[in-house]
Amino acid sequence: MSTGGSVAAVDLGATSGRVVVGHVDADGVRTEQVARFPNGPVTRTEGGRDTLHWDVEELSRQMTLGLREAFHRHPAIASIGIDSWAVDYGLLRDGRLLGPPVHYRDDRHERGVGIVHARMGPAELYARNGLQQLPFNTLFQLAADPARGRADRALLVPDLLGFRLTGVEAAERTNASTTGLLSATTRGWDPALLAAASLPAELLPTLRDPGDRLGPLLPSVAAAIGAGTGPHGAAVTLVGSHDTASAVVAVPATAPDFAYISSGTWSLVGVELDAPVLTDAARAANCTNEGGVDGRVRFLKNVSGLWLLSESVRTWEQDGSTIDLEALLASAAAVTTAVPVFDPADASFTPPGDMPARIAAWCTARGLAAPVARAEVVRSILESLAAAYADTLRTVSTVTGTDVRQVHVVGGGSQNRLLCQLTADRTGLPVLAGPVEATALGNVLVQARAVGLAGLRGASLEALRALVARTVDPVRYLPKRESPAHPSATRHRMSA
Repeated sequence: MSTGGSVAAVDLGATSGRVVVGHVDADGVRTEQVARFPNGPVTRTEGGRDTLHWDVEELSRQMTLGLREAFHRHPAIASIGIDSWAVDYGLLRDGRLLGPPVHYRDDRHERGVGIVHARMGPAELYARNGLQQLPFNTLFQLAADPARGRADRALLVPDLLGFRLTGVEAAERTNASTTGLLSATTRGWDPALLAAASLPAELLPTLRDPGDRLGPLLPSVAAAIGAGTGPHGAAVTLVGSHDTASAVVAVPATAPDFAYISSGTWSLVGVELDAPVLTDAARAANCTNEGGVDGRVRFLKNVSGLWLLSESVRTWEQDGSTIDLEALLASAAAVTTAVPVFDPADASFTPPGDMPARIAAWCTARGLAAPVARAEVVRSILESLAAAYADTLRTVSTVTGTDVRQVHVVGGGSQNRLLCQLTADRTGLPVLAGPVEATALGNVLVQARAVGLAGLRGASLEALRALVARTVDPVRYLPKRESPAHPSATRHRMSA
């Protein structure tokens, strides 16, 4: 039986990235953050219009610096894994990036929906890919991308960074499942979906699974980060490279009757299934079937998340204010007047900008009193997110026939005590919050299993979750019978 050891996780989010070293042994798993860096959209003017991009060159540089620090502290790191947000990609020709990846919040993608629908209607799309229709799905992005004809390869963001570390092109399957180009039933690239976007089959690389060895580090990369080379040197291991796929691995569930909310910039709300649900009811509810680790299906909906709060804080800070988030959340918890509950999924909240003004405009247009004070705006945001979570979980439970008895909230949102309590109140279910670092933990555990640390080789997903459950102690929130501030709040039971 192998003893414990360490692996490195590169975990890239829509607002920040980090490099984490995971230490795994028979007693549990712990993470050590060795680097953290900002991430966000960069505006470039192209063809007379401003376009939002990702600065992938800076991300690559920061990843290298972080890995260098990781190997400096722990020279015996056995593996590196990369996860990131979904859907965005880089186009390459002869191994060179044609330009920075376009950000999923850029409105260029919207015209791709019409292009694809002219060839394949929404019903057939759903029957083939099983995805919630969102205008930034990769299928629509590529259909609207004027550079696709000059490219010989498209790589999703974590695959692009893996290529830079190893020189190996591949498409990790959980992230590929978010593109809209993967068959929900065969889990292979679907020729009809490619045709709907006028894409040649050779544009997409070979599909690989979490736990596969992508390849050894390029000698130049190994030298840059101080890693060893040869058969015993560190290699890149594919993980659930869609960050939610990794996060769901680390849900510390000890029974199968759970739902999850991976709460960050976005909130991914759903359940884990063994097979996709492609019914008319699932399509009408705009639910999505995304790939999980070990062939599981993440049946979920994308719900706007703490982006609403972070954009509000960014707006307030532009006038020179210093925002103490903990104090602001405490003030929001103390609000005793009713606040409006708005639809976080409204398209007006998708682009960057003045979120408090947009919330006020949404409310005013519907005859509702808009929140004014900052604490009221925050309370309105969190009440609206909790209501959206409850509605989504009720829908998911109904469509799948799943009897949900508890909700696990993982990711950054698990630290937001007010949001977790409101979620318990609105769902009528116990909420277990944590771990905060679920994505990095899931990334680490898939690597540890692949390289055989702590006797994990061949371990089931449930065994990995049991290890997390032994390591972390989630905070438990029970639904209150009545909320004094909001006695009329609707609470939904997910099961009879």
